[in-house]
Amino acid sequence: MWSGDELDLDAYLARIGVRGPSGGGGELRADLATLYEVHRAHTAAVTFENLDVLLGRPVELDVKAIEDKLVHARRGGYCYEQNSLLAAALERIGFEVSGRGARNRTRGDSLTAVTHAVLVVTVEGEPWLCDAGFGYQGPREPVPLGRPGVEVRQGEWTYRVREEEDGILVLCLLREGTWRDLYAFSPQRYHPVDYVLLNHYSSTHPRSAFVSRVIVQRPGDGDRLALVGRELTRLLPDGRVERESVAADELLAVLDREFGLRLSERDGAELVRIQRAGD
Repeated sequence: MWSGDELDLDAYLARIGVRGPSGGGGELRADLATLYEVHRAHTAAVTFENLDVLLGRPVELDVKAIEDKLVHARRGGYCYEQNSLLAAALERIGFEVSGRGARNRTRGDSLTAVTHAVLVVTVEGEPWLCDAGFGYQGPREPVPLGRPGVEVRQGEWTYRVREEEDGILVLCLLREGTWRDLYAFSPQRYHPVDYVLLNHYSSTHPRSAFVSRVIVQRPGDGDRLALVGRELTRLLPDGRVERESVAADELLAVLDREFGLRLSERDGAELVRIQRAGD
């Protein structure tokens, strides 16, 4: 389903820093230990970003296009790219992977459309939420789905999944002693073709958050970073939030230093021009 047979698995594993079968680490098994290792390594290595949308380029979701961008060009991407790549890699390793569509709940009480892509991976009969594409508040590791209410510590951050009526599951993050909903999803399975439609909205619709401003984010075991527009936010486990303004002339340096993103000279110049135009 996820075209895992088309993925250069060795190149992907090298990109995220995992020693695969050809790297002397022996054969990767489709077990929980491998799932944890790959998920943690992916979220550490591949930055969440929407820069191609701002540069006016289509966001392609076929495996080879994602591989060229996120693996070989060492760029990042947003949820459809990130989780499609992760799904292809996990499928290639031998995992059972299915998709889900989620509603973002970080924007208050308003009902949002299903625009977020997540994965459910089944290991020894138990389902696990895997998500490499929710940005700086997203999980670093898989989260168990078959045990709602169980608290999962990831670095300095704690997650849990709670269940609502009609089988709706909600991923929650503990911040300052309060559980905060991140997103909710139903049992309905989503397929790659469904993500093509959601991706079209997210990358082209004038109301999409991704079409009008820079969004670059990275989760961490400790501090978590988000650059949205011209504001760089650092979220700390103790509840503090540090903010600083990033001028257009500082943008490329911040992308490199804080997020490990290096653009070509042409793309960098165009992105700075776009950022200045908004001043």
